[in-house]
Amino acid sequence: MARISLQCRECKKEYESTFKYVCDDCFGPLDVKYEITSISKNVFSGREHTYWRYFELLPIQNKANIVSINAGMTPLVKAEKLGKILGLNNLYIKNDSVNPTFSFKDRPAGIAVSKAKEFGLSAVGCASTGNLASATAAHAAKGGFPCYVFAPSDIEHAKIAQALAYGSKFIAVDGTYDDANRIAAQIGDSKGIGIVNINMRSYYVEGSKTLAYEVAEQLNWTVPDQLVVPVGSGAMLNAICKGFEELQTVSLLNNVSNMHMIAAQPHGCAPIVDAFKHGTTDVIPVEHPDTIAKSLAIGDPGDGRYVLKRLKQYNGFAEESNNKEILDAILLLAQTEGIFTEPAGGVSVAVLKKMIDDGKIDKNDTTVCYVTGNGLKTTESIMEVLTKPQVMAADVAKIAAVVR
Repeated sequence: MARISLQCRECKKEYESTFKYVCDDCFGPLDVKYEITSISKNVFSGREHTYWRYFELLPIQNKANIVSINAGMTPLVKAEKLGKILGLNNLYIKNDSVNPTFSFKDRPAGIAVSKAKEFGLSAVGCASTGNLASATAAHAAKGGFPCYVFAPSDIEHAKIAQALAYGSKFIAVDGTYDDANRIAAQIGDSKGIGIVNINMRSYYVEGSKTLAYEVAEQLNWTVPDQLVVPVGSGAMLNAICKGFEELQTVSLLNNVSNMHMIAAQPHGCAPIVDAFKHGTTDVIPVEHPDTIAKSLAIGDPGDGRYVLKRLKQYNGFAEESNNKEILDAILLLAQTEGIFTEPAGGVSVAVLKKMIDDGKIDKNDTTVCYVTGNGLKTTESIMEVLTKPQVMAADVAKIAAVVR
């Protein structure tokens, strides 16, 4: 078992692994640090097909504290039909839409709720644009925790219904995600609630790095050339980079420095893309996000400047896509690979297409595009561009006439 500690991302001061997320000296974010030298690939063979197979590289000290709903080890699909249309020979879709609550958020939520159990906390919660609400509520139900969700009132109905079904107390905030986040932070700190993506954030983000572990293992322990990642807060992209770096540290991968990270955001809420294109490290918040990709509608991304650092470190790019491009990409993915994604996944595919059109991705590059949520959660947006089915009388002759 690896010994873990917390280290400030800014000043590098170290702390014991406690219920803490901000540095006392410089107020920088705290990251989990592991004391482990090497791991053999054989360690993971024969283990459960969930992200908990990487237990040695995760921040839970006692397996008895694991709260699992069997998330992770989602398919890495060789997207041959989509690749042919886009002009890529080695395109893969990391399909996280098939997790138990139908998004990648099962990964960080599971780690955070497990750590809350390890810390002996009595309740958990989250600020959410929808997917994290469901993931946190499901893990809370499994772990026996009361769960408090703080979310904008205008998120998709399916996401609200899902979080409520798991038994959460859903606080619908008349405002933006940033308003919900601010309220959740204040209430969590004052009442000692483990708000998974705020005061549990140091541990929470460790779940997302398993998206790097799985891709590396599914590619037979190799590093992709290009990775397209949808970006809201930026935590997932930063965590994926950390995951690949840790695999190099423990000798499971060779040099990861040649991979290229591509940050994908929706037009109407793309502050990181704006900063990247203007060549600045100042991420200017979007006060009123306006996009169908509501799960990415985070106007003030907490990890925004760290994403910009990662893009510089890994020779990356940042690009946005508008609502029409997002919807077109959703249908393109569905009608080529049989994967129905929500708008956040549409953002990834749309930006992937732009990168190819701009000559940023070579046709022979091993390219991984992350699809992070399920289209069944967001049917309102896609139904706007689909042809409504015609209602016909139950008459075989009449129906046969339209079947060609």
